[in-house]
Amino acid sequence: MTPRLVDPFERAITYLRVSVTDRCDFRCVYCMAEQMTFLPKKELLTLEELDRMCSAFVGLGVEKLRITGGEPLVRRDIMTFFRAMSRHLESGALKELTLTTNGSQLFRFAEDLYAAGVRRVNISLDTLDEAKFARVTRWGRLPQVMKGIDAARAAGMRVKINVVALKGFNEDELFDLVDWCAREDMHLTFIEVMPMGDMGETDRVGQYWPLTDVRRQLAERYTLTELTERTGGPARYVRLEETGQKLGFITPLTHNFCESCNRVRLTCTGELYMCLGQEDMADLRKPLRDFPATDAPLVSAIEKAIGRKPKGHDFDYSRQQVEGQVSRHMSHTGG
Repeated sequence: MTPRLVDPFERAITYLRVSVTDRCDFRCVYCMAEQMTFLPKKELLTLEELDRMCSAFVGLGVEKLRITGGEPLVRRDIMTFFRAMSRHLESGALKELTLTTNGSQLFRFAEDLYAAGVRRVNISLDTLDEAKFARVTRWGRLPQVMKGIDAARAAGMRVKINVVALKGFNEDELFDLVDWCAREDMHLTFIEVMPMGDMGETDRVGQYWPLTDVRRQLAERYTLTELTERTGGPARYVRLEETGQKLGFITPLTHNFCESCNRVRLTCTGELYMCLGQEDMADLRKPLRDFPATDAPLVSAIEKAIGRKPKGHDFDYSRQQVEGQVSRHMSHTGG
């Protein structure tokens, strides 16, 4: 089938990341300020509006839908939305429905998520040390997350652990994290910290641990074989020959992945960001709400927005200051 959404650089857009809430039960130091001001409820898309919006994208050829936040599982009645999206899996129009979560609520929802068609879940977890976990998340409890991981696996979902590489924080846990994921048969992806939002006292440059350094350290212990496979996201993968496990690296700074970008991001207020690292966005909430009886204006707005998708972003830490920083928090755009 000929792709319906193709950007100016001939990239077919088949992957939509959707933030269903800006709220979270953690306050991770690289994602949110400790005292956040959240959006008023009337600005958020309702679950019915999210259904209509995502269904429009599926009708335009989006095959992968990732639900994010904030923390998506703190959104009231969120399983209503997951169950609604499962109809697109059943029709074959949608190839994958998944989510990224901090894991805190997974023990409550894992079985229901699997029943709705979720087969893979990404869990953000930057440390295996309980005291450090409490410090980096400010409000989080590691045992609750571990309980969620166990519940997801028991329900039948594949688990991938996402680790934000933080200088001076989890450098000493690199091999512990790798060994743990190998033992538990979970995929592992390392992510460079991105300059998103005002963190108050947090030093962005001080947090930045380049993944080139992570790979160098891994190569001192393991044989790394480059893999050509892609899962629809920005990660590049290697196999550790000694363990057989797959590791991913998401490197928006040291080696950006823009040339193959097939993604756009929809916020919980209906703003479509064509690039994570750019401020340009399209307001899709207005055509959605102004024309409740037809999707034609919404579809037109989506197509026009994709026509503005830029070639790439401008994140850069190389001059010891944050170049290309964007003002919105990651929790607003969708983590």
